[in-house]
Amino acid sequence: MELKQNQINDLLAFPSAWNQLAFSSKPPPKLLKIALFVRKWPHRSEAGGLERHALTLHLALAKKGHELHIFTTSSSNSSFPRYPISNLYFHLSKPTAAGYLDQALVWKLFQNQNSTGRPFDVIHTESVGLLHTLSRNQTNLAVTWHGIAYETIHSDIIQELLRSPEEPQGSALTERTMKVIQEVRFFPSYAHHVATSDHVGDVLKRIYMLPDDRVHIILNGVDEDIFKPDIAKGNDFKKKFGVPESRTLVLGMAGRLVRDKGHPLMFEALKQMLKENEAFRQSIVVLVAGNGPWGARYRDLGTNVLVLGPLEQAQLAEFYNAVDIFVNPTLRAQGLDHTLLEAMLSGKPVMATRLASITGSVVVGTEVGYTFSPTITSLKTTLYRVWKDGRGDLKQKGQAARQRGLQLFTATKMAAAYERLFLCISNYENRGDNYCQYQIP
Repeated sequence: MELKQNQINDLLAFPSAWNQLAFSSKPPPKLLKIALFVRKWPHRSEAGGLERHALTLHLALAKKGHELHIFTTSSSNSSFPRYPISNLYFHLSKPTAAGYLDQALVWKLFQNQNSTGRPFDVIHTESVGLLHTLSRNQTNLAVTWHGIAYETIHSDIIQELLRSPEEPQGSALTERTMKVIQEVRFFPSYAHHVATSDHVGDVLKRIYMLPDDRVHIILNGVDEDIFKPDIAKGNDFKKKFGVPESRTLVLGMAGRLVRDKGHPLMFEALKQMLKENEAFRQSIVVLVAGNGPWGARYRDLGTNVLVLGPLEQAQLAEFYNAVDIFVNPTLRAQGLDHTLLEAMLSGKPVMATRLASITGSVVVGTEVGYTFSPTITSLKTTLYRVWKDGRGDLKQKGQAARQRGLQLFTATKMAAAYERLFLCISNYENRGDNYCQYQIP
């Protein structure tokens, strides 16, 4: 409604996700020199959400012709990946003892590059890749937040409620409250903020009290050329890993198999359901991709659960095509999980924890999937509902999920939105061009 009423918008004040807008696919009006600060560059199947975002976005920008300089750490234990892109430059440094970027060293590397040829048009940092002490005077800087302390308070509450009486009570909630106060104080040092979900955009404006025209919502995107429906590959994957054809429902989970990703909750729910319902046990199989301490425990549930270990990206695409529904039981209320987006683009419905970032941006209605409260009772009820709905309903939801994914969650959509933001803020002091305006097609 707002877009129809305003033929030209000031993009920096646009209140919703930029992924909803249609940016031109033509070559960019000018090529930018971009500096990226990221703590770690992804390596094979070990990448987390932040690293995968950095890889997907900045390779796309480099392929569009922009000059990318990536300041990150290198590990002496593994070889650094190489890319056949001439305008992509890596400036590697040894990580600190805690695994972070050595700020003094990377800033020196940045200054050297900034004085070589033309200065950087844009500085981008993935979360606190570049500390606020170095960012406060950079008007052409944008930070993408993949998790903020205010969100994690919700996760801490959930985990405290799930804590068994034998476990000691943690002090995380008190510590997290102080972290929120710290963030509210130093976040204004960053000129522009990118929220990866609608919920975080709202929190940054209301709770962190950042001006509306300095908070921009750009939802995460994944490579639509890799994650897409392919029935044949899905069938081959099931044969390879021995999924019995007699099983009428295949559930899938992927990611780190650790506590805060909700695996204790999922383990207990499956354990109870497999024990109490013979028909359920005879008809379902669960594929678990990833590694972590809960992998061994899932194996204890018997032949109904197949633990596959970590998968490369191409294998992960086959994995999504092998399942009927993708389940993400995460207890982390942070960021926007890439696995949900990958599953949706693969044409699969999703089932996820009822967290604000998920219900506000991804599973916005029952037509694309299911949500549940982080309790065993709610999780079991939803799993039984999925089982009762069956493959017919799930296939229909999967088609709707893919359409939503194509509209909002592709790498192309994400890269186009960031490119326009970077064009806008590259000339922030002199906004005489039209990069910060949007004409409805």
